[in-house]
Amino acid sequence: MTTKTLTYLGPEGTFTHQAALTAADRLAPVLGERPRVVPADDVPAIMRAVESGASWGVIAWENNVEGYVVPNLDALIDASDAAGFARVGVDVAFDAFVRLPAGDAGRPDPADYAGAKVSAHPHGLAQCRRFVDGHRLRPEPAASNAAACRDLRPGDVALGPSLCGPLYGLTTLAAGVQDFDGARTEFLVLVPRAEATRLLAAARDGGEAEYETIVTFIPLSTGPGVLADLFDVLRDAGLNMTSFISRPIKGHDGTYSFIATIDTAPWQPRFRRVLGEVAEHGDWVKVLAAYPRRERPNPPVDAWMLPEGGVHLVAGGLGQDWRTDARVRKELLW
Repeated sequence: MTTKTLTYLGPEGTFTHQAALTAADRLAPVLGERPRVVPADDVPAIMRAVESGASWGVIAWENNVEGYVVPNLDALIDASDAAGFARVGVDVAFDAFVRLPAGDAGRPDPADYAGAKVSAHPHGLAQCRRFVDGHRLRPEPAASNAAACRDLRPGDVALGPSLCGPLYGLTTLAAGVQDFDGARTEFLVLVPRAEATRLLAAARDGGEAEYETIVTFIPLSTGPGVLADLFDVLRDAGLNMTSFISRPIKGHDGTYSFIATIDTAPWQPRFRRVLGEVAEHGDWVKVLAAYPRRERPNPPVDAWMLPEGGVHLVAGGLGQDWRTDARVRKELLW
């Protein structure tokens, strides 16, 4: 039997590589052997490998600092034969690296690199903005954080996971340069759609009971009330929606696809009826992924987490006449 492969965004050392290794460990009991992880140059190559049946794939999906990885989301919406059946999370932290000349064992000083070029994946650059701005570094996006580290030239700076240092012979300029501790990226494991159906059925038969589903809706009629009608259908079915975003249909003003994460499986009777109702209404619908439900914390949003400005009656110390308060009028444009 041929060993199954998991294709990830390379080179070695990316967060996607870490996710692929974690996924391989989790899939070993399912497959009877540990799949082999294989790097790809870009996400389109991963999607081609999955859709052709040559490999399974791992793609970044959502980060709790920068949000959804939009190109990957669009790629999965547009894919003709790929679906997610598992989800893997990786804690995200960044170090800043430099490449010292051979024989130089000194400790580099960040001040010596002020104004230098800094390279990382666009999400990596965004998550290390304070470090980049504080040292007046010049951002240059790379295909991945690991690629930035692999291709780093003397005099420049790269941002990436700590394992990139020993992997690519780099010296740490500064550790933990991310803006936010506790950052995490979630990844989807992709397979051809028929395999997703088979694997999910096997998981159900094995006792897995709770699932999440990522689904895309495209209403074919647009105008007032279309989105409210969709929400009504989900609400009336008693379904819990944990996230909702929209993406424009490229090049067509006023048209959108809507992507929702629902707290149940697509074969569960209530959700199955909803999917059927949407389809019978003439709208387009597609399940992008279904996977065993993760334990999800439900912490409160404390006042210190809120952005600047806005209206919050408790934290703002506003009284009963708050509607006439100048601060409220400013924030609500009354």
